[in-house]
Formats: sequence, C-alpha cells, structure tokens
Amino acid sequence: MKISLGPIQYFWPKNKVVAFYREMAETPVDIFYLGETVCYKRNELRLSDWIEIAHQLASNGKEVVLSTLALLEATAELNSVRKVCENGEFMIEANDIAAINLLSEAKLPFITGPTINSYNIQTIKYFQALGMLRWVMPVELGRQTLKKIITGLDPENLPQTEVFAYGKLPLAYSARCFTARAHDLPKDRCQLKCLNYPDGLLLESQEQRSLFTINGIQTQSGDCYDLRSQWREMKRIGVDVMRISPQAENTSDIINDLYANIQNDEVVNYAESGFCNGYWFGQSGLEWVAAAE
Repeated sequence: MKISLGPIQYFWPKNKVVAFYREMAETPVDIFYLGETVCYKRNELRLSDWIEIAHQLASNGKEVVLSTLALLEATAELNSVRKVCENGEFMIEANDIAAINLLSEAKLPFITGPTINSYNIQTIKYFQALGMLRWVMPVELGRQTLKKIITGLDPENLPQTEVFAYGKLPLAYSARCFTARAHDLPKDRCQLKCLNYPDGLLLESQEQRSLFTINGIQTQSGDCYDLRSQWREMKRIGVDVMRISPQAENTSDIINDLYANIQNDEVVNYAESGFCNGYWFGQSGLEWVAAAE
C-alpha cells in the first residue's frame, strides 16, 4: 500500500508552499501531486515553480504527478492546462475532461483525479483505452461500489486504484466564488481573500454543526474525512494508493501515523469528533461510522 499526498486544495503563500514540500520530502510519502486544481487566480506559483519543486522531490526518490484545474471557465484556463499537459517530463492527473482529451490526443499516459466521474466499470475501461494508468475514486463512492468495480475489471489489465483517505472532501465546484461572496466582493475583484483561510472558511448550520467548508469556487465537507483505519480493508479490496490531502498544520504527523499503522500491521480507531467517513460505508457523507475495519 502506497501513500500519496494530493495537491494543495487551499491558497497558500509561495513561501509556505515551498517550505511545506521541503518538509514533506522527508516523510514516507511515495507519490506527490503538485499544482493548482481549484482556481486559476491562485497564481503565486507559476508552472516553472511547480516544476522546480517536482525536480526536488524526484531527486529524493519520489514519484511526482502534475495536477490540472478541475473547472475550466475561460480560454486562458484551458491554455494553462495545455501547458501543464505539455510539460514533457512528469505524468498528469487530469481533473477535467479537457485534460484527458489533450493527453489522449498526444498519446500520453495519465491519471484521472477524484473530480472525474469514474462511477462504473465501463467508464474505467473507456479511460484505460485513452491511456489512463491510475484512477482516483470519486469521493462519494463507497467500498462496496469500489469492490464491484475492481473485481469487474480485467485482472490482466488492471489500472491502479487510489482512494482519498484524509482531508476535507472536495464536493463541488461553481462558477461563483463563495469566499469572495462572504466578503461582499465580486469574483473578478476577490482581493485573493482565500489567502486568509489556509484550511478554508467553515460554514455551520443553525444548530452549529460543521456543514461545509468554503474554499473559493470549491465547496468541501465541513468535517475532515478520515479513512486511515480502513487501510487493511482497502488492501483486501485491491486499493493501491491512499491519498492524504495537505493540511495547513500537522500533515507530516498524519502521514507518519498512517505509515506506522501499515508497517506495523495495526488498525487504529480514531475519535469521531470533527471527522466523517459515511460515504465509505454507503451512508450520508457527513456521518461517522464507528467501525474497526
């Protein structure tokens, strides 16, 4: 079982991003996903900066993947995706069908991210024919659906499977920027307010329950999704990679904890407060199911 570190979902200053990956290079992460996937305006780091970080991680023996935007709204954004796809060195995680089209036309292998609607066997096979080597399960699917998909694929031509295992769930993307809206600002003059929220802006219900997290044009879960205790079940199903989503604080501790559990063949049950895992068990996503495996 490999551990991956997904792309940073939030808007962090460049110096924080550089320091973050310098620290993460020393962790037992096998696969790093780099790049901006949420908002084109979050451009403190250019493609050349991401490539430089990629080289540093690769020199430490890490597998590096460049991730693309999940929602394209303008020609400039499509052009930015094209530049990432044409980097000529690192594999791509496609988070939009446009990236898949570009990569398949260039006959380049790729990975499909969690925003690609890979809900059934037929879709997985279709993307495989276009060049997909690994797919990240959409976050709202559960273990029973995943098991049916994996067992229904050709064992002689089985793509790698990756599961989003820790972090705020990326649930939806919109043409409207909700962070700007929260500050009574139009999207085109947002003043980059996302920089003020390194882990997103929490939205609570009238009963003070964590409901959603606002992250620019992205809506996330209010609680943190945590499937670390499910690593053994994932291994039995046929999952190859567990994804940790970068956090503003304590990401290395989360990674080291999961790695230790896998290495020591231990299953640890974590506290439910502030966490959810319902989707994995076929229930509503905001629920917490207290199950050992």
